[in-house]
Amino acid sequence: MRTTAEILNVISKFKDGYVFTYDELGFEPEKTNAVIIALNRLVKEGKLRKISKGRYYKPQMTEFGELKPDTFQVVKDLLQKDKKVIGYLTGFSVFNSLFLTTQVSNTIQIGCNNEKKAISRGMYKIRFIKQANRITEDNIPLLQILDSIRFIKDIPDTNQNQSCNRFIAILKELAPERLNQLKKLVLKYNASTRALTGALIDMVEADNGTQIIYESLNPATAYSFSISTQTLPTKDKWRIR
Repeated sequence: MRTTAEILNVISKFKDGYVFTYDELGFEPEKTNAVIIALNRLVKEGKLRKISKGRYYKPQMTEFGELKPDTFQVVKDLLQKDKKVIGYLTGFSVFNSLFLTTQVSNTIQIGCNNEKKAISRGMYKIRFIKQANRITEDNIPLLQILDSIRFIKDIPDTNQNQSCNRFIAILKELAPERLNQLKKLVLKYNASTRALTGALIDMVEADNGTQIIYESLNPATAYSFSISTQTLPTKDKWRIR
């Protein structure tokens, strides 16, 4: 019981929804088994929730019911290591944060520089998307935008015309220097993403700032999207069909 009381004292300092492992509790290695037993007992009592093996959090209750932990908390060890960025949230969770859809998913997608196999954590399926650009704290928001453009066909509960209108609004909000940075980053994406990004940027920028993107494309290749000319008048220039 003493171990349980000590654990409760430590986790009382954690915020609700904070995901932790038993290593973070600060107990001596010889107490590991006792700590694990005590943690699992607290789960049975409803004082803790268990996401997956060795990962726990304090449940957060609201007037609308119990909240799940933040997506970042579920996978934070896969995003940073020794205070260095090794990955970033992308895909479904970003579709939601960019207001491209209101749907949520139990699939968490992470952009990273290396190929990795999908894993599971409790109810969550975690998939990894290879990113060719070097990942930094500064460029993550831009990579999230480009990833969303890349996967426009996978955005749920919407259509590509609606998504394009939202992307145009997002790009208009970028400062000129950030938009120029995005133009450089997109050069390491696949051709169809480059073409669509170029067409979208042409909708928000009057000068010829997309020429480098245009010249990176094969002039004989067309790109298939379900986007109308009314939504994207620049589509013909970029051979979007």
